[in-house]
Amino acid sequence: MDSFLAMLALIGAVIVVSALLSGWVDRTGVPQVAVFLGMGALIGPIGLGLLDAEAGSPVLRVVATVSLVLVLFTDAVSLDLKEVRQHRLLAGLVLGPGTILFTAILGAVAHYMLGLSWPLAAILSAAIASTDPVLLRGVLKRPALHNGVRQALRLESGLNDVVLLPVVLVSIALLASSAPFTGADWGRLALNILLLSPAAGVVVGFAGVKALEFGRKRTGVRRDYESIYSLGLAFAAYAAAESVHGSGFIAAFAAGLTISALDVELCDCFLEYGETTAEMALLFTFVLFGTSIIWSGVAAVSMTTIGFVIIAIVLRPLALLPALAPAALSWKNRGLIGWFGPRGLSTLLLVMLPVFAGIEGSYDLLQISCLVVMVSVVLHGFSPLILLRGTAETRVPLPLPVIATPPSDRDARTTITVEEYRAEAIRRAGRAG
Repeated sequence: MDSFLAMLALIGAVIVVSALLSGWVDRTGVPQVAVFLGMGALIGPIGLGLLDAEAGSPVLRVVATVSLVLVLFTDAVSLDLKEVRQHRLLAGLVLGPGTILFTAILGAVAHYMLGLSWPLAAILSAAIASTDPVLLRGVLKRPALHNGVRQALRLESGLNDVVLLPVVLVSIALLASSAPFTGADWGRLALNILLLSPAAGVVVGFAGVKALEFGRKRTGVRRDYESIYSLGLAFAAYAAAESVHGSGFIAAFAAGLTISALDVELCDCFLEYGETTAEMALLFTFVLFGTSIIWSGVAAVSMTTIGFVIIAIVLRPLALLPALAPAALSWKNRGLIGWFGPRGLSTLLLVMLPVFAGIEGSYDLLQISCLVVMVSVVLHGFSPLILLRGTAETRVPLPLPVIATPPSDRDARTTITVEEYRAEAIRRAGRAG
């Protein structure tokens, strides 16, 4: 009962502290993640000793699973598919050199430098290549950030997990198998990742949208409940895929992508409320990791691991500087895209999958990942204060147009509608052109 009350108190504290500090975090630029890792340390064994979420903790497993589902679902449902098509070259560059090439090179470094097997090295490099949506959110809100950089980082944070997750799942399957993989094994694995899991998510997402449309027409659905509805679809997709021995995480992403393509209104509603709920879950997970797990990275410190961390931080900008040349961005902006690939909760959640699966050597990967995340939180979390100083170009708002109204309505109307304002603004812009 004490642990139950402690957990409720912790959830309440995360919500209250995140709300109270939100304005201060925005003004100062202090990374929100660092605040909640500090909160975890305060209540953990090295602090007040109120809670210790170890790697094998059932509570941590549930919370980490829920958080990863929400990360993948939120990434997908927040995607603007028109923007992806419009900037397909930029998306291809950040997912190619920004994700695949970086993961491959870092995997080779992990294999030869740390002496890891190829599957373990692939898991470690894929986890580290995953950019953290919580840390990036603060960067993307910076007014001094160039629009091209903002688009590249937003596209990468929304798409790179779906590229990296299969790498982790395939590597876990290879390590968990007691016998060498046969052609039939590879066929079943490919069927699982490429067809079964996405199909479960598409079916749940499609059925959910159609059911919502039916409810809107027949009885009406309150808008605030639609965001809760979308969260329900995320967990339903996960459960559906896992029940047929697929990957619930891939299904959650597929469900979010389906909703994004079919129902824009639901996506807008989710962004208003559901994304905030998802962020609270992510911050709560950061607190749990901050009690003890994140600090296990200190135990992994050696000359070799320090060298690996430096390579992991520096390699991404070096790979992206020349690779982004076709995007016609300046060297400075290419450097910013390469630099702001922060490692955080996504890295920890991905590397926890082999830990939960009981893969031998996975705890070593966790410790190294924790070391990388601690360094990344400091470097990538505080560097916007230096690299993104200044303000973006000033935007002068259009003056509020005066809409002529019939005499009978002129005295009664004191405001204009949004549609009238937009129409008048477009008409004026066309006249000026």
